[in-house]
Amino acid sequence: MDESQVAQIVEKQVLTVAKAVEDKIDEEIAALDRLDLDDLEALRERRLQQMKKMAEKRSKWVSLGHGEYTEIGEKEFFAAVKASERVVCHFYRENWPCKVMDKHLAILAKQHMETRFLKVHAEKSPFLTEKLRIVVLPTLALVKNAKVDDYVVGFDELGGSDGFSTEVLEERLARAKVIFLEGEGSRPANTSAAKRSVRQSDANSSDSD
Repeated sequence: MDESQVAQIVEKQVLTVAKAVEDKIDEEIAALDRLDLDDLEALRERRLQQMKKMAEKRSKWVSLGHGEYTEIGEKEFFAAVKASERVVCHFYRENWPCKVMDKHLAILAKQHMETRFLKVHAEKSPFLTEKLRIVVLPTLALVKNAKVDDYVVGFDELGGSDGFSTEVLEERLARAKVIFLEGEGSRPANTSAAKRSVRQSDANSSDSD
């Protein structure tokens, strides 16, 4: 098959795709044309109600501390997870791997209003650490509806080193359905921030408690 034949095939495929897109747009325009004033008013009212509901929800999230990465004590943990439907809680100690996790979680807390992001000093919270069977630090407890649903232990699921991007952690949390990549509460990530890697300086990727 010579180059001219290849070019003709590619051109045909491009035209086919373009026609499909054009047909889809025509369908949507036709559907809008069929709407009368009552239909448009109903759509507008429904949209306004959705916006109002979301504004109320965001206001509640802000009052609960969503949008910030907050440290809490052992006694505050249970009240916090009961108040918010989705919680990511970082059990940490003062070491490099936990500081790496801190930087990523601080970014994600601002991008995902739908979830509360917390940190608990494991060594100062022996009862809670034992109850949740926290051994390796850092560990993220992923809480939904007041129950620990999943854990991210160390960096093994994030590439095995401290060089992982915020985006990798974000995708892991989304798989656990403790955050949403699109839609309710989430904001488009700043590309440079989301893909920024935090490099190791002088410590291993995770540390046993």
